[in-house]
Amino acid sequence: MKLLLETVALYSLKLAYETEGHSPILRDDPLMGSCDREVFELLIRRGDVAGIQGEIGRCLNLALGAIGGVDTVLGRELHRLAAGFSAVQTMVELHAPAIMIRDYLRDIL
Repeated sequence: MKLLLETVALYSLKLAYETEGHSPILRDDPLMGSCDREVFELLIRRGDVAGIQGEIGRCLNLALGAIGGVDTVLGRELHRLAAGFSAVQTMVELHAPAIMIRDYLRDIL
């Protein structure tokens, strides 16, 4: 799960900050900040669903801004997926929406 969450964060930050002709954003980039594997591991260990949702939500908001917001086709879909992720209440429920978001972000990168 921690790798999945880190991947969602990475793809979001790539959409928001990565530009053509510059070095790609990687997992160990300082830009990842609080969205790295160790942070997610700690949040998972604590069972902190709200903490995970907050970190992923912050990253998804950046991605949403990068694709033009909720007034675009891509933005509406990302917003819908993010709302589904935010609505879950247990750790077990986080997995499926996180996979859908990861796959969606990967497709639009």
